[in-house]
Amino acid sequence: MADRTAADKIAKILRADKQALYKIEDRLSRVTGQTGVFEKIVKENEQKVKEKLLTLGVSRDSSAKEVYDALISKIESDDYLLLKAFGGLVCDNSKDCNQILEIARKIAESNHGFFLKLNKAKEFLIKEPPKKVMEYLGYDSPEKMVEKENLFELYSALRFLEGSEWLNQIFFKQYENLTPDDFEIRELVVHSLDQKWVAITEKFVVKKKHNISHLKELGVVFVIPISLGISGELLRMLSLVFHYLHEIPFYSDIFKKIAEVPETFSENCISLLRGDVIAQHLSESPKSQWLVVQRYLAKDDENDWRLFAPHLNPEALHWDKASQDLIMAADMLSNRNKKERLSPELSFWNDLDWVGDYFKDDVGNEVLVSFNLVDTVMSLVKEKEMVKYLYHHQEALWNKIFMGYFSKDELEKFAKEYLLQGYFEI
Repeated sequence: MADRTAADKIAKILRADKQALYKIEDRLSRVTGQTGVFEKIVKENEQKVKEKLLTLGVSRDSSAKEVYDALISKIESDDYLLLKAFGGLVCDNSKDCNQILEIARKIAESNHGFFLKLNKAKEFLIKEPPKKVMEYLGYDSPEKMVEKENLFELYSALRFLEGSEWLNQIFFKQYENLTPDDFEIRELVVHSLDQKWVAITEKFVVKKKHNISHLKELGVVFVIPISLGISGELLRMLSLVFHYLHEIPFYSDIFKKIAEVPETFSENCISLLRGDVIAQHLSESPKSQWLVVQRYLAKDDENDWRLFAPHLNPEALHWDKASQDLIMAADMLSNRNKKERLSPELSFWNDLDWVGDYFKDDVGNEVLVSFNLVDTVMSLVKEKEMVKYLYHHQEALWNKIFMGYFSKDELEKFAKEYLLQGYFEI
């Protein structure tokens, strides 16, 4: 019988059933000819942890808290370097936000996509007027509002002014009549909202702990020009923006694909925007079964059964690309300002999204520490609430397993092709 030590180690990190990993190992090694994948992942993980601990100035025998604190300090240090490279720009006003966003846009090279036509978007606002938005802006007719206001800002405002019940049960009901003809190839928009929205969005930003969001169907990434005054804020903002700049084109490709079948376009479009995931357990099969999970389910329920089943997560793929963009941003800023290169510092986080390991706490219990950039940034943002994040790391590790047998390009291909179905078999 094959040595299962490596598979057991990965199963422990993922809180997954060992048998599920054994089945992946047996089936996919036969299908692809790739052997020893789990051993390679464990060995690479150990090597990366060893290297990064050395950089952080802590040892393998350090406590979980010491390692976690060192990672947090690294985030704070890198954020400070980024802040200096941006000449001290803080996203607390539209002008400075847009300067930061322009650099992000150039690096991500996200230009065009298949998005909802602007006239159709205006029509939706007129047919189902957003009353809270209209009241805030002082309009008595949706026609006047649509004529005078920035359309992308109005759609952005729907997210933080109108309740989710109105959005889902009334406004988005209009999407049930969408056809491929309602979409067009158009430039992706990245922008900061006008200052007039700041007063009404402050509670939203404080509650959500972030000031960035996006609109997949419109091809928009927007930032509310408010500084949270939190350590690691700029690094987190850039990471999120880069993430959305990859997520939107990903969905745009799927919009284009489902447009080939007009009869099911609207229902598939709504499913994508809702973030639907498969609800039922799959029947037993001799093949290797993989779910495609387009959301971070752990945010709602860390014990959701789908987290422990083999699955691909396109979100983790977008974050991986975002970490590459951060390094490119550091290079661009260093060259522009003729300062010391930042990329060696930010390169610390390169290909760490799936890396993590167990360290002892003060009483000798084993605690999983994620080396994932986003987990660490989010933990810093929530530090006062003593919330530590692990799920970005675990989702990236599932992707890493799949890529051990296939490639990153194939992972993205499978994710796009089977996202709506929710699963596939190999």
